Amino acid sequence: MTTQRIGIEVSRAIAIAAKLANVDVVSAYPITPQTHIVEDIAELVADGELDAAYIPVESEHSAMSACLGASAVGARTFTATAGQGLELMHEVLYIASSMRLPVVMTVANRALSAPLSIWCDHSDVMAVRDTGWIQIFAANGQETFDNVLCAFRIAEDQRVLLPVMIHLDGFYLTHMVEPIYVPEQSKVDKFLPPYEYPLPLDPNKPITMGAFAPPNIYTETKKAQQANLTAAKEVILQCWREFGNFFGRYYSPVEGYRCEKAKVLLLVMGSLSETAMSAIDTLRDEGKEVGLIKLRLWRPFPFDEIRRAVRDAEVLIILDRALSFGGPAGPVCSEIRSALYNEDKKPKVISFVGGLGGRDISPDGFKEIINRGIEISQTGSEQEFEMFGVRE
Repeated sequence: MTTQRIGIEVSRAIAIAAKLANVDVVSAYPITPQTHIVEDIAELVADGELDAAYIPVESEHSAMSACLGASAVGARTFTATAGQGLELMHEVLYIASSMRLPVVMTVANRALSAPLSIWCDHSDVMAVRDTGWIQIFAANGQETFDNVLCAFRIAEDQRVLLPVMIHLDGFYLTHMVEPIYVPEQSKVDKFLPPYEYPLPLDPNKPITMGAFAPPNIYTETKKAQQANLTAAKEVILQCWREFGNFFGRYYSPVEGYRCEKAKVLLLVMGSLSETAMSAIDTLRDEGKEVGLIKLRLWRPFPFDEIRRAVRDAEVLIILDRALSFGGPAGPVCSEIRSALYNEDKKPKVISFVGGLGGRDISPDGFKEIINRGIEISQTGSEQEFEMFGVRE
């Protein structure tokens, strides 16, 4: 089969990516809006199109636990979840990263209860920010498909051996039909070599993993984990370069759109960044010097790339799709402000929170955010965030 461009639901394209990656084990529990991903993989396994073990479980906590065991014996392991399911497996996420198990997981981002919502925001992402996983955001179906393949290459690199989350907006992407370039199996096989875990569990050589650690070694263990995650960035960049050389699509931690001579920048993560592009185009046509920053790599955080991207701007407006309750700004904005704190030349940073619980933001809405952000920047205050779209 040669490379094809097909119209397909993004969730189903993820299942194809897992098939092309020749995954060995999939363990998952269905939850909206992730269900189509694992349903399609189960069908591929049942039809004999994917030679993998599919493990049905009673919860997401069990799903991630099964993934740990599979990965620890050297199996290429995949799962998917969303929202409440991600939180149910929360404690196991720390174990995957601490034990250096390269599980790959797609997360169909969903708002957290209460009130109950099946729609998209980024509250589930921010709740697992510090679990030690590599985390990458996708803005469209092709980015999602490509980065699932990249995730296995990154996670399994013996310089890394860390789990990877690929975040895609629930419903905005999972249930959308988009044109996706699907490469031939032989080309994927050249890009993604067979998985060789260096320390697989062996019943003939029993060991203990993740055992009790007294205070005199726990801190050193966590320092090593932090150093490893930070160092993984170079492998991520290398993988994206090589993916581009193979398939012609290149990715970077931070991507700019129409940023030339822009005095005002808007930073957005996920699928709404493409909606924001329309607002940027309109404002540019009106003669306004505005641009867009898309943050793709969430962990490890791309400090240098962010600093370079905003160096010449006067105002940086950040849209968070999650609240940091009681905090001074949205969680992404707080990270950006921290990254820029010691910079001699930096823009005034303005925090907006919007799109919660799946509430849409139109191009006109983004224009309103930008214009309001400029207005706030002229008041001299940047400590409080503003909620966008609240009905008074």
